[in-house]
This record gives sequence, structure tokens and C-alpha cells, in this order.
Amino acid sequence: MELGKIIAINLKELRNERNLTLGQLSKISGISKAMLSDIEKGSSNPTINTIWKIANGLNVPYTKLMEGVEKESTFVSREESVMQIGESEHYRVYCYFKNTPVRNFELFYVELDAQSSNASIGHSEKAQEYIYIIQGELTLHTEAGDYTLVEGDSLAFDSSIGHTYINQNDTMLSFIEINFYPN
Repeated sequence: MELGKIIAINLKELRNERNLTLGQLSKISGISKAMLSDIEKGSSNPTINTIWKIANGLNVPYTKLMEGVEKESTFVSREESVMQIGESEHYRVYCYFKNTPVRNFELFYVELDAQSSNASIGHSEKAQEYIYIIQGELTLHTEAGDYTLVEGDSLAFDSSIGHTYINQNDTMLSFIEINFYPN
């Protein structure tokens, strides 16, 4: 099933579980009622930040909106990973493992093109992000400070605050990102 349809089903289910109207969800997420309606109908492919805003409004992990049924053992090839793009096509995120009732983290492979950046809104309260640089150099700007990481470096930070991934080099940056949701 395509990602837009999965998000549509999960969004409607989560909204109904909370007895929220589209208008109420619009107020708590900052996403227009019309956009939410389009997403619920499966006629829109929301951006990463749109999904974050909805997830934060519903107080659920990001991948809860993309959740499907998983087996005990799961193999995910690069071709099977779900790709999403940021506000521009310069930032690509490939979801390998989603948050589930028995897994309180998400695993992503991320690519950021040369001389580009991507701003991310803060994730859910108490969320933590772990980054491992595979290739290139990342400048991470957060409300708490700036960090520069190169190949082989790692960083853990409070991702409930806004943060921006910046690639100031002439080569593509790639890294692994884990979003962790403490209980």
C-alpha cells in the first residue's frame, strides 16, 4: 500500500480515537483543516514537517502515522524503505524501522545534498535524536547550540526543540538517524 493511503488510514483512526474533529486537530497541529481533510482522503502526500506537526498535535511518535503491521523479524532493503522528502528535494529520509507498540524508536537513513539545509520542527516532548555520520560533514543548528560532525561522529540531543541540518560542503551528506521516545 502506498504511504499516502497508510497515513490517511492512521490519521483518521488516531483522530477518531481522540474524538477530534478536523477543526480541533487543525488547531492543535497548526495544519489547515483543508490539508488535513486531503491527507485523510489519501489525496495528499504530506511533507516531513507536516507529519511532525500532526504527530505532535496528536502526541504520538512521527511514524505512528505511517505504521503498518510488522512481523517478528523484519528485513528492509533499500528499495523497500519508504522515502520522504523535506520542504525541498535536497533532503531525503528513508524510513527503515517505524515506532511500534514494542519498539519506541524509529530508524532512518538520511541524505542531504551539497550546499543545502533542512529545518525540522521540534519533535514530541522528551524525544531524543541520535545521529551517526556515514559520509560528509553535518552542521547541526539547534536552539541549544551548534554542532559540527564528520564521518564516524555521533551526537545525541533533545529533539523536542527545533533543529536544522546544514551541509555546507560540495558533496552529499549521509547519516543514520534514530528518534527515541522514552516511556
